[in-house]
Amino acid sequence: MERMGVAFLGDLPPPDLVECIKLAEDLGYESAWMCEGRCGDQFSILTAAALSTERILLGTSITSVFVRTPTTIGMAACTVDHFSGGRFILGVGSDHKAQVGPMHSGQYHEPIQRLRETVDIARELIREGVVRDYKGEVLDIEYYDLWFEPLRREIPIYVAAVVPKMLKIAGGIGQGVMSTWHTVENASVARECVDQGAVDAGREAGDVDLAQMIPTYVAADGDLARERMRYRAAFKIFMLPRYRARMAEGGFGDEVEVVRETYADGEIDRAASLVPDGLIEEFGLVGTPEEARAKIEEFRMAGVTLPMLSLRTPPGVTTSREDAKAQFMESIRACAPAG
Repeated sequence: MERMGVAFLGDLPPPDLVECIKLAEDLGYESAWMCEGRCGDQFSILTAAALSTERILLGTSITSVFVRTPTTIGMAACTVDHFSGGRFILGVGSDHKAQVGPMHSGQYHEPIQRLRETVDIARELIREGVVRDYKGEVLDIEYYDLWFEPLRREIPIYVAAVVPKMLKIAGGIGQGVMSTWHTVENASVARECVDQGAVDAGREAGDVDLAQMIPTYVAADGDLARERMRYRAAFKIFMLPRYRARMAEGGFGDEVEVVRETYADGEIDRAASLVPDGLIEEFGLVGTPEEARAKIEEFRMAGVTLPMLSLRTPPGVTTSREDAKAQFMESIRACAPAG
């Protein structure tokens, strides 16, 4: 069966997300992933999913190294791993400066080094059950004990990365790399960077999984799907410089700046209408089921080993809980793995 994952970025209540994960398992998806913060506590939702499923792998997409301490990340990973019977994957990332300060009152400082040291500490805690006298450049842990026996002494760690420098670093320290808002061409470059990072770390090219979270809105009405995806792209353009830069580099620099300015002026509907079809089609799985499945295959050919639907309710679009849940499930069914 083809490898396929689904990542939830919001905005359903936790019980509905568990139902979506159960559906994904029934349809043969390899893994389901929960984001940080927009739809409830990710580790709690994954625990509930673990108790409601049997086979599907469960991961974080991603846990922010600025929102949680490295020891609480390791502890939470070991806890969900117990409840899932060894089906947990720890996805970690450096988050965004635009979120860490305004949303969590945190200081965004030396993100790459903090990410490296968080991975080191979490791995040590999972392996040993305790961390003693860890002294890094940005993190120091005098002593931390799990006080229970980890189910596994090694839990796969996937590291979030978008730009080439970070993709190489992630390829060197992770069992997998999680990326997003890439075109097919970007994904091919990402594969090369991840492989280079693995080789530089003394591993084989191709040893590291490349998981691509692809923004998804699939519906029988392809025009409706494109309209909704424009709202999601407009929000990303306004909110997060890292993804805005990817879209500009993809050949949409002028359009992106106009959308950003319009959104900043509070004209959300107009901003969304200015997002070109070409942009959302390059970066996402959008349109009819047939169009989405064809795009998934393009990402596979570019070197993505784990394509993942990235589902959320488009910001700025008012929809009922029932309609949002139905749309998530429609996309999950439409892109179910073959075989």
